[in-house]
Amino acid sequence: MVTFLDWAPLVILFPLLGFIANLFGGARLGRRYAGWLATGAAALAFVVSLLLLVALRENGYQAHLQDFPLLGHWFDIPTANLRIGWQLRVDTLSVTMMLVVTGVGSLIHLYAIGYMTGDSAFVRFFAYLNLFLVFMLVLVSANNFLMMFVGWEGVGLCSYLLIGFWWDQRGGEGWRNSNAARKAFIVNRVGDFGLLMAMFLIFWQFGTLDFYAPTEVANVAWASGATHHSADDHATDDGHAADANEDEHEAADDHTDSPASDAHGESGAPAVHTTNEHLATHERGVFGQAEALIAGELPVRAFAGVRLSAEGLVTLITLFLLLGAIGKSAQIPLFVWLPDAMAGPTPVSALIHAATMVTAGVYMMVRADVLFYEAAVTSFVVAIIGAATALTAGFIALGQWDIKRVLAYSTISQLGFMVAAVGVGAYVAAMFHLVTHAFFKALLFLGSGSVIHGVEHGHHHVHDAHGVHEGESTSHHEDGFDPQDMRNMGGLAARMPLTYLTYLIGTLALAGVFPLAGFWSKDEILADAWRLGIEKAELSGYLTLGLLLAAAAMTAFYMWRQVELVFHGRARSEAAAAAPESAYTMTVPLLILAVASVLGGMLNAPHGVLGLDRLFGAHSLTNFLEATVRHAHAGSFVFWLAALALGLAVLAILSARSIYGQGRGVSETGEDALQANGNLISWFWQLANRRLFWDEFYECVFLRPYQALARFFAQTIDWDFWHNYVHDDVLRAGFNAAGGFLARPVDMGLVDGAVNGVARLIQSLSARLRRTQSGYVRAYALALFLGTLLIVILMLLPLAGSGG
Repeated sequence: MVTFLDWAPLVILFPLLGFIANLFGGARLGRRYAGWLATGAAALAFVVSLLLLVALRENGYQAHLQDFPLLGHWFDIPTANLRIGWQLRVDTLSVTMMLVVTGVGSLIHLYAIGYMTGDSAFVRFFAYLNLFLVFMLVLVSANNFLMMFVGWEGVGLCSYLLIGFWWDQRGGEGWRNSNAARKAFIVNRVGDFGLLMAMFLIFWQFGTLDFYAPTEVANVAWASGATHHSADDHATDDGHAADANEDEHEAADDHTDSPASDAHGESGAPAVHTTNEHLATHERGVFGQAEALIAGELPVRAFAGVRLSAEGLVTLITLFLLLGAIGKSAQIPLFVWLPDAMAGPTPVSALIHAATMVTAGVYMMVRADVLFYEAAVTSFVVAIIGAATALTAGFIALGQWDIKRVLAYSTISQLGFMVAAVGVGAYVAAMFHLVTHAFFKALLFLGSGSVIHGVEHGHHHVHDAHGVHEGESTSHHEDGFDPQDMRNMGGLAARMPLTYLTYLIGTLALAGVFPLAGFWSKDEILADAWRLGIEKAELSGYLTLGLLLAAAAMTAFYMWRQVELVFHGRARSEAAAAAPESAYTMTVPLLILAVASVLGGMLNAPHGVLGLDRLFGAHSLTNFLEATVRHAHAGSFVFWLAALALGLAVLAILSARSIYGQGRGVSETGEDALQANGNLISWFWQLANRRLFWDEFYECVFLRPYQALARFFAQTIDWDFWHNYVHDDVLRAGFNAAGGFLARPVDMGLVDGAVNGVARLIQSLSARLRRTQSGYVRAYALALFLGTLLIVILMLLPLAGSGG
């Protein structure tokens, strides 16, 4: 019987058809219909995702594998016993990502209809947006590493196309945009090398790249109904563990409609496997075999004559996977591409930063939680890199003037929170923050686009009303005005009230202010870091907690700084004073995302806090994901820690208001108020403004040596040596010498000499014979007589010799 689960390929096919239709027929459809076609394709993919969610619930949250039409075993090498199918995995983790990608992506598509109006490449832009969704959905729905890698590379390609979308701008902007696209593409290839190496090691050890076999159970403890939240999964307000019996009772309540009971109860659902005993070890997927490897049930294969321990092999694989995540999710040291990605149109920034590409690394690590959980060294490295990235990017955001660049570094910082959550074993908390961050970061990016759009219109209205060009394609004008520079804004709260209201909600959610979404998801990560440190005495827990608290305070500071500079005070330019509110196609998505930013935290409301669990259910997202995520656990709510984080956020907001409020943020010279102080704080601000000299460092350490090496190979090796010396001095000169020798001594001297000599001999003989032709009859008679006499003598000579 066909169910909604069998419709899974439609989630990819709808945006794929939208891409094809706009690519080949968009020009005929026209801009108006092309935009709505792409948006409709994304919306239909969202509807399919919702249907998959419903079908998954009806299926007892058991994973479903669906072959993609026509592809089947798209990678089949019988001699190597390698068969990899283009197979979609519909489980709780993939459906969560599908809902985020298609839901937020649809709103971004709708927003882009208004934002990109007037752009000459309108149709091409929407074709690229649909293609971006296609590859991201391939990535999150894959059931094997190779298919995931196709989506992984696909989103990298689409980011290249969209970041450099305005490559043809005048005044040097086109070059900057194309350079930003190339930078993103090249830096991500470094991370992709790590993912490839991990895949090679995985296939060498396990003989497969499938996550799970078709009938394999991802979480045996969950499937058998034995999963209960442990005593330390719920904490009281003072941070101590609650009574174990009470927790088990609460966990049981949480699972009254659990997937296991749905699958095995009296509902008539078909029987499913609750263990993997029906599969031999070698018949399981990567993660099932990995558990057997760690348990000592599977031998470690030697690679290139080297045989590692099981723990060493898993550590090596996860370190390579981490490198891939560092590139895609923009962590230290490969985060430098993400701020430059702001060169693309604002809807692109929202799509990349909120819902798609940058979350791929976090998703991949959560998907591979079985491997990361068993790799203690890797987990420590992951936690420190994530926390350090969160703090570093947050510090850099303090000194930026570009409204989108502030948000870009904020994205890097929030990705650091998610990565750090994976490092401390808080896999559900990482996904929880990924979801809530998608809401309020998409809101903030689209809000910044609305601001830029309004300031751009205000600038044209003031300077030349008939020369208005919508969108951001003329954001940097020949007169030097930059509509993205917050120093050119101010006072926009009165001019753009809807944008201001929604932006304020997004800011408070990102800052972690109660009761918005960011408060709950950030707190869960902090609580898990605290639990790792205090209960398990892990150094990474303490370090992560300290760094993330500092990063959270910086987040609140730089976001309120942005609110003050953009919306409060007086307008600091004529363009800001004349900025209009954006069209409904732009403001409606802002309102929807604002609602999601307010209520999104209830997706995983903690137990026993203000009765929220009775309204929305406790740990709903945890209960949903634990069917797939092997080491999922319900995060505890530590009251004093949440109060501390909230207090730091409020204090940071008040500090930002005291420095930048009432128009005090920007001096007459356009400098930041902190920069103008000329003290230690000013020095720190300069460091933030110069982005801690990361780009300069890479330019000195990598870019310039690479360029010098490239010049050496291009000029010295290729041109001077290979072209001038080898081609000219060796090959050409040798050819000329050989050609000269063959032409003169051989051809002209020998060949021509012989031919000419024969000719001269014949000519000489001919000249002598010509003299015999005198024309006198007596001469001819004499010649005839002498000839006859000669012939007679020749005939008699043999007779004379024989004596006859």
